[in-house]
Amino acid sequence: MMGQENHSFTGDFILLGLFSSSQSSLVFCSLIVIVFIMTITENTIMILLILRDSRLHTPMYFLLSHLSFMDILHISNIVPKMVTDFLSGSRTISFAGCGFQVFLSLTLLGGECLLLAAMSYDRYVAICHPLRYPILMNDYVRILMAGGSWLVGTVNSIVHTAYALHFPFCGSRVIDHFFCEVPAMLKLSCVDTTLYERGVYVSGLIFLLVPFSLIFASYVQILLSVLQMKSSEARKKSFSTCSFHMIVVTMYYGPFIFTYMRPKSYHTPGQDKYLAIFYTILTPTLNPIIYSFRNRDVLEAMKNMLKGNFLH
Repeated sequence: MMGQENHSFTGDFILLGLFSSSQSSLVFCSLIVIVFIMTITENTIMILLILRDSRLHTPMYFLLSHLSFMDILHISNIVPKMVTDFLSGSRTISFAGCGFQVFLSLTLLGGECLLLAAMSYDRYVAICHPLRYPILMNDYVRILMAGGSWLVGTVNSIVHTAYALHFPFCGSRVIDHFFCEVPAMLKLSCVDTTLYERGVYVSGLIFLLVPFSLIFASYVQILLSVLQMKSSEARKKSFSTCSFHMIVVTMYYGPFIFTYMRPKSYHTPGQDKYLAIFYTILTPTLNPIIYSFRNRDVLEAMKNMLKGNFLH
């Protein structure tokens, strides 16, 4: 035990993880592994379908392929380390490893927030201004949206990672979380982080509240347009699609806003890790199902791909 204590002061952090070492934890860990495999498979299939089928070479699916790639990277940044820690019994993560997790997760979380807003704008233009769609969502615009999401997410992440890791972590280096996340790490710092927390709050406004408000406004406009449709079948289908999209978006942004936009003093130990499950593990699994596999074009593309493979 003494070795463990000394080890925690050498620059390594200790992640408490999601599971204790009980029997039920093994079941929960197995479930996480299944979800991880499903997420990688779904999102990889999605990217392959979009690349292979010319009918899916539209702005919406272009943005969706970037969302799938972000989701693959995001869940791969967190779950393999978490599962190997649980199985090996080792819970340490190096300072550099922790820094990399923070950097990649903030890049992808920030990028995905902007990308989801871009996708809702795409749906708004497609449904509310269909005749102007080819002009408003041309190749330049869609590349700008996807590239901008990656670039702005990365720049924001570099600033926050550098800032968060420069704080001295004296005393305990035990993080009550399943990966290195800024709010959980700030609790270990022995200096006043109030000024930095204000910076996190400003980033929260830019990456969380503004995109979420834009998505909400887009879907309100879409629903108003849908209500004017003559066909009750089209109305029903659009309502179903919009409500599923809003559920997933709320599952993503809700816990994310709650984690990053509360002062440090309001964070209770371990609470953030259960909220983080929503935006790090659950939504990457649900995104391909909600945004694409319920879509006729995607199902058709999948049928063609399977038929092509079968014939070969």
